[in-house]
Amino acid sequence: MHIGEDGSTVRRCNGAAPKMTENMTIDLLVVGSGTGLAAALSAHEQGAGVLVIEKTDFVGGSTARSGGAFWIPANPVLDEFGANDSPEKAREYLTAVVDATSPEPRWESFLEHGPDTVRMLERTTRMRFTWAKGYSDYHPELPGGSPAGRSCECRPFDVARLGRERARLRPAVMEAPLPMPVTGADYKWLNLMSKSPVRGFGVAIKRAIQGIGGKLIGREYAAGGRALAAGLFDGVVRAGIPVWTGAGLERLLTDADGAVVGAVVTRDGREITITARRGVVLAAGGFDHDLALRRSVQSASLEDWSLGADGNTGDAIRAAQELGAGVALMDQAWWFPAISPLPGERPIVMLAERSLPGSFIVDDSGSRFLNEAEDYMSFGHDVLEREREGRPVGAMWLVFDQEYRNSYLLGGQVFPRMALPKAWYEHGIAVRGSSWAELAEQMGVPAAALGETARRFNELAAAGADDDYGRGDSAYDRYYGDPTIAPNANLRPLNPAGLYALRVVLSDLGTCGGITADAEGRALAEDGTPIRGLYVIGNSAANVFGESYPGAGATIGQGLVYGHIVASHAMAAREVDAER
Repeated sequence: MHIGEDGSTVRRCNGAAPKMTENMTIDLLVVGSGTGLAAALSAHEQGAGVLVIEKTDFVGGSTARSGGAFWIPANPVLDEFGANDSPEKAREYLTAVVDATSPEPRWESFLEHGPDTVRMLERTTRMRFTWAKGYSDYHPELPGGSPAGRSCECRPFDVARLGRERARLRPAVMEAPLPMPVTGADYKWLNLMSKSPVRGFGVAIKRAIQGIGGKLIGREYAAGGRALAAGLFDGVVRAGIPVWTGAGLERLLTDADGAVVGAVVTRDGREITITARRGVVLAAGGFDHDLALRRSVQSASLEDWSLGADGNTGDAIRAAQELGAGVALMDQAWWFPAISPLPGERPIVMLAERSLPGSFIVDDSGSRFLNEAEDYMSFGHDVLEREREGRPVGAMWLVFDQEYRNSYLLGGQVFPRMALPKAWYEHGIAVRGSSWAELAEQMGVPAAALGETARRFNELAAAGADDDYGRGDSAYDRYYGDPTIAPNANLRPLNPAGLYALRVVLSDLGTCGGITADAEGRALAEDGTPIRGLYVIGNSAANVFGESYPGAGATIGQGLVYGHIVASHAMAAREVDAER
């Protein structure tokens, strides 16, 4: 029980919103319910009274909509599964991959506190983690890079543990037609079910038994980002940390010295003043759905196709800027190519599709322009670099043949040999052809150029080496390739007897530019000095890794780790202030 400034009591009730007064006092206010929940758990474990506020009606933020992996080098899970990682190897890798696009103390602090963060989560939640062995770092060829990968994920988690709070958990991006908790490691083999049936069907049967069997005994298993978000939320509920949904940040409050001492929050149509003795943590995501801002700082050609949570409109970033906070990397996002959406819908996630043999991607001239299998952030960088050079790619198309269609899952929803949705054809998202010329006409690209692209690609694929763009050279490329295809798991010539093309758009998992911060996660003013009492983590902060994406789950990993860092600093900092 806490005492409000007006003398009234504020009672906690197992994670539900406490009874509110117009003014209340707590220790730490966390704005955002994605990886911000890690900050709440850490602060609570260290004795703080914490309140989490979330603008939308759902808990979990973009974390719940993600693949759910976290990239935290040399953590205890990697040690447990024999990954043979070390801080020294990770430091060498980050030195190369970040390449001075982010202050070194930021990622050094991330490395230092990563292992303790995972141990904290193991203590404060009921989640159990596993290593996604083989999910390569995104740039394994660089010094210190790991072809075996450093990504970990939560094992399938029983969402029913949330009880009455389960309704407030944010839905996942993709829901399986059957209750099957598919992890990231599972997806690779489910996608190859028709090519590697023993492994693929084995995974499918295992997850179907877990999902359907769990239902029969009152359990509801989730995997991926929803499992991670549910596990964090469950930990928060069990700790008695209140989470207010439908509660938006209006403005931050400062004292006479400029230190942040709380915030004004709007909930149920009224303003509530919250005094936070140990500070405020901004963990409200980026500006994913502020299209005007994105077009001004990223690309004028962007549409509102972000896969980030709907509430990510940059509120926290603007609130900090009003206090003089600096920003950096605002032109950056966790870019992600996707299948063009139907009207009124979001793009469809495209993960393995670009890497699989029997396919290639072309621009509106009918030509290849990149290694299709490269990591998704690099894909976005390549597309936008072309735009900056005055050579925009225009419409992008994933081209594939009937064998590809018969072999692989598409968009997480169209199974091998299934017909593509009729609506895709009606809205020009999908086209078909029985020759390169016919397909080119349907796509609206020059027939001669597409024919030459196909000829060249088939020549390279037959030889097993992409001399033009290096597709298949990296261990990352090969992770989502087809191991039954030799000598290159990412390359196979296309048969023109049956051809398809799907329109591809540049989507993203969220923006990753934001408030500048130091190694303790303190927001920095434009002159580089810390703003006392104000912390920023996740996509509300400028990317710890600068312009790069080191490996699967790097965005979640930095959010979790800096959640622990800022909670620890807030507790220690105010103790020092009290002694003074």
